[in-house]
Amino acid sequence: MNFFAKYQRVFIIIGFLILVAALGYLLYFLFVKPTLAPAPAPGPTATTTTGKLPPSGTGAPVTPIATTGPGIIPSAANKPAAIASGGITRAPAINDNTAVNPTLSANGSGIQYYNQNDGKFYRVDASGNASALSDQVFYNVSNVVWAPQKDKAIIEYPDNSKILYNFDTEKQITLPSHWQDFDFSANGSQIVLKSMNVDTENNYLAVANDDGTGGKLIEQIGANADTVYDSWSPNNQTIAMYTQGVDLDRQEVFFVGQNGENFKSTIVEGRGFEPQWSTAGDQLAYSVYSTATDLKPELWAVDAQGDSIGANRRDLGIQTWASKCVFANDTTMYCGVPQSLDTGAGLFPEMAQNTADNLYQINIQTGEKKLIAVPDGNYNMSNLVVANNGNSLYFQDSNTKLVHKVQLK
Repeated sequence: MNFFAKYQRVFIIIGFLILVAALGYLLYFLFVKPTLAPAPAPGPTATTTTGKLPPSGTGAPVTPIATTGPGIIPSAANKPAAIASGGITRAPAINDNTAVNPTLSANGSGIQYYNQNDGKFYRVDASGNASALSDQVFYNVSNVVWAPQKDKAIIEYPDNSKILYNFDTEKQITLPSHWQDFDFSANGSQIVLKSMNVDTENNYLAVANDDGTGGKLIEQIGANADTVYDSWSPNNQTIAMYTQGVDLDRQEVFFVGQNGENFKSTIVEGRGFEPQWSTAGDQLAYSVYSTATDLKPELWAVDAQGDSIGANRRDLGIQTWASKCVFANDTTMYCGVPQSLDTGAGLFPEMAQNTADNLYQINIQTGEKKLIAVPDGNYNMSNLVVANNGNSLYFQDSNTKLVHKVQLK
């Protein structure tokens, strides 16, 4: 006992030193001592390919998710192709001025439009040569509605005045200022319109000859003009559609003829209805948005002729607006599809105003769809038209108002 008592202080000091040394080593091990990187796992060296599409598949329909992907970013390694083949594709502008409502030219190969800069109408042929449709100057035009034959158009002004101008005869006819929302019949001899008055009880859907004569009231529309769609079918069967709500996510679409016909209706799975007739008028493509699509627009198709109205309704699995599409024939449609869409874009289309679009080809009967082109610029597509021979497609960039051309073949 005397030994331990005599050296108690020494033992305490030695124990303290051992404890300090142990703590020092632990701190060194945890925070100072370098670690070795683990050896790489055995296997082949990974390779990376940038800026290329995945290999094409077996021709089966692509999945809807592909339509809302980030697209392909042009780079030096991805030289734009002259002809659309699914990758980055040249889309040169064919004009250098602000265009209003460009459309396919009368010969079916070029484009024609109103030039807001100088007030004239122009035609640009397939080779890019521009010529004036008329020497007449039309100042401050706000909208143009073309006849199917492209020989005449209804020209609208900001003060609600309207004229019908015939480019072949160079004659113009003044139309009533309270007429609006025009569409031509298939042969261009008649127009469907909304006759809007101060008293909403006198608001009607009507038809008239293209010179404004022979007016005929079809349906009273009252305060429901926003749910009436003037759209003369190519087969001359119907002149308009109107919608009524069924529930939060569904509407019923009714078809209107000239003579009080009792056509079948069809249900659409959403709101924000935008229709687009096929070339023969027996099919209707349309876009709607719903809670099931996060309020993003989605394309559908349905039979729309005679007793078949409403049959074969099908979701095409493409998120875009029908107004960004054009039919090349009765089954094939081309659409500008946004590379990305935010929730609510169907309700607020302006959310997608600056979104770049890719070009897709869709078979509305089989649902097959494929990426045709990623234009070599951030273009927001509108007013798409396809040349009659199918060799080229024109579109307008919604932001610059320039018209661009994509070579399809």
